[in-house]
Amino acid sequence: MRQDYVIREAMNPDTPSLRELMHELSGAPISTDDMQNRLDMVRSSTSDSIFVFEQSGEVQGVLVFRIRENVREVSRYGEICIVVVRSDAKRRGIGKALMAFAENKARDLGCLGTYLISGFGRKDEAHRFYLELGYEITGYRFVKSLI
Repeated sequence: MRQDYVIREAMNPDTPSLRELMHELSGAPISTDDMQNRLDMVRSSTSDSIFVFEQSGEVQGVLVFRIRENVREVSRYGEICIVVVRSDAKRRGIGKALMAFAENKARDLGCLGTYLISGFGRKDEAHRFYLELGYEITGYRFVKSLI
């Protein structure tokens, strides 16, 4: 991958690109207002961040990162909440660069490691990618809707 890229915090002008990336992730469209609300929420958070991978002036990927404190062992971990690369930019090292960025950020913040949660439907592509990067499957996530 060429080194003419930057990974930086997302800003308001990134909203259209972020909308597209979130749509690629979920398959559901997201409004400009909803994406802006997400950016605003992250700005007011002390533990959440949104970063974009920008190359040649275009946003190619997004990383949503969170610090999680673990009371059980009095430690911190970096949670990779979302990592998405534009479908026309995949297999160029962007995902690896975003994951390495998250791992370095976690290390810089005194975290013991990083983790992520990924749905069952992403086994063929995303899960293989995470395993190749050294991540291990350690359990299941259980969710109960309260709505």
